[in-house]
Amino acid sequence: MSGKRSIFEEVESREAVAEPQGGFIDKAGRRGARGAIRVWLMLLFALVMVMIAVGGLTRLTDSGLSITEWAPIRGAIPPMTEAHWMAEFEKYKAIPEFQIQNQWMELHDFKVIYWWEWGHRQLGRVIGLVWALGFLGFLVTRKIPAGWTGRLFFLGVLGGLQGAIGWWMVSSGLTGSMTDVASYRLATHLGLAFVILGFIAWYVFLLGREERELMQARRLKEGKLWGMSTGWLHFAFLQILLGALVAGIDAGRSYTDWPLMGGQIIPPDPFLFEPAWRNFFENPGLVQFIHRVTGYLLLAFAVVVWLRGRKSAHGVTRTAFTAAFIALVAQVVLGIFTVITGAPWQVAIVHQVLAVIVWVLILRARFLSGYPVAQSIRG
Repeated sequence: MSGKRSIFEEVESREAVAEPQGGFIDKAGRRGARGAIRVWLMLLFALVMVMIAVGGLTRLTDSGLSITEWAPIRGAIPPMTEAHWMAEFEKYKAIPEFQIQNQWMELHDFKVIYWWEWGHRQLGRVIGLVWALGFLGFLVTRKIPAGWTGRLFFLGVLGGLQGAIGWWMVSSGLTGSMTDVASYRLATHLGLAFVILGFIAWYVFLLGREERELMQARRLKEGKLWGMSTGWLHFAFLQILLGALVAGIDAGRSYTDWPLMGGQIIPPDPFLFEPAWRNFFENPGLVQFIHRVTGYLLLAFAVVVWLRGRKSAHGVTRTAFTAAFIALVAQVVLGIFTVITGAPWQVAIVHQVLAVIVWVLILRARFLSGYPVAQSIRG
């Protein structure tokens, strides 16, 4: 029979008190290598951004049709001998672009445009390899956080789809009387590149903060601002697609006066082609006019969203909306400059790269409206 115990012994425990454990979402086995995956995604983001720029330069140098076959594996090796170069040149001579537009070309001229297109495709292979090595590495070592395997695999699916759409685009210029790729296919190709870039950026934003912090931040979501920024994002995406249509038919060089077009508000012969729908894809004047008007409307809507964003209770969110708005204003000014200078390739490519920056900044502003960064009263 045990002896009497002091009342103090009733309170005091002889057993070690277990350290408090974090929430289920923070357990090491489920957090994964968030930082390492984020760095990997940032590398993919940089590569895709370079890919968009190289793709733009490939188009601006009229190099996109220089390789007439889709050989994902064999095509990684460029021509190594003079005989191989002549064989590739002969294939190029069989397509409309050479027969109608580039009959003046000699082999050394062909090599210039070939290297641009080969570099563009090779960069696509590099992106695919970086994704595959990273994804498989994190998967095998079980470092992918809970719920992220499908998201990261989805990026690879989008990348594969982008390669197929790239060939679908190129094939449109290899037959008939086309000397360029179909503009709507170019718009699809560029649009998907921005979608991929958007998903990567969104994942980087999410992985930059712990799950518990995101869950807490979500309670502070500014619903109205989230909805407006979502609309702003979609509106900007529409303008990007319209810009691709302009680029696809060199419509940016059709009218170089501003704010009028050919001395008129609406350019001459807006419905020159039959049937009428063709004009929205092939009439340079109408395509440029639509791009201009959409830009004005996008700017007006951006002012409304920015003014609403300035009322956010969170300083980081306010700054994000201001940064996105300033970038958009700069893009509009650069767009006007691109038109009045006749769209030289140096200006046109900066215009395209700035579109990427605007896109990501709007996406970041939207993210912060949904997941605000908590700020102290003193801050």
